[in-house]
Amino acid sequence: MDESRALLERIAAALERIAPPAPRRTDWQGSPAFRWDDGGAHPVARIDSLPLQTLRGVEEQKRALLENLTRLAEGAAAHDVLLWGARGMGKSALVRACIAALEDERPGRIALVQLAPGSLEGFAELLEQLARQGRAFVLFIDDLGFGPEGRADMLALRSLLDGGIVPRPPHVRIAVTSNRRAIVRREEAEAGALHERDERDDALALADRFGLTLAFHPADRETYLAILRGYTQPAGLAFDEEEALAFAIARGNRSGRTALQFATELAGRAGKRL
Repeated sequence: MDESRALLERIAAALERIAPPAPRRTDWQGSPAFRWDDGGAHPVARIDSLPLQTLRGVEEQKRALLENLTRLAEGAAAHDVLLWGARGMGKSALVRACIAALEDERPGRIALVQLAPGSLEGFAELLEQLARQGRAFVLFIDDLGFGPEGRADMLALRSLLDGGIVPRPPHVRIAVTSNRRAIVRREEAEAGALHERDERDDALALADRFGLTLAFHPADRETYLAILRGYTQPAGLAFDEEEALAFAIARGNRSGRTALQFATELAGRAGKRL
């Protein structure tokens, strides 16, 4: 009898070792942001964002995005959002800053869920979890690609935006950033390769599914300097305009990212933090 019991205990212990771990329960109310990947949700204690008021040169985009996300946080109808255009002009920074500002004003009302590349096939499970929550969520897809490597994600996203057998709750909206200008513009070229035309068609078909589309254009001289002042003035930093412009030329573009890099250089020289 003792031998049989010992054998059963060894079998039970072996089964426990090989059994998959119990799925981790996510406290969707406990954090302002989350990362979602093949392993599920991972809470983020603080959103890495710049103060909203320091983001300049994108005033109209800021107004439109903040208004849309405010409606979502308050339980009203809101759009899915596509932010597209020039690299380094603050598309993802603006999304993070708006969510962080709303979290400060309305704690617990809205959260950001950043989706890792290749994780869109798990949308159904994510939506099932979020449908039961009492706060708004923005599913954030940063720098969506449209080449062969991003096609699976793009098709999964199109399916989600179109609607499928798993309903999307009204308190869950999507924000996507992309550097591809072709996402909203068709430039027909007779000599264009077939796969390039297919990529443009896929991008346009996706763009049509967003209720709010925000364009980010390259910065001209004055816009670049205005963006830079947004970073330097709160820190009490002065700068030479010609040096700032030379810094941008050395990096090949005038953008919000370049302005932040130059402001960081100035702060470092002064022994300060931004």
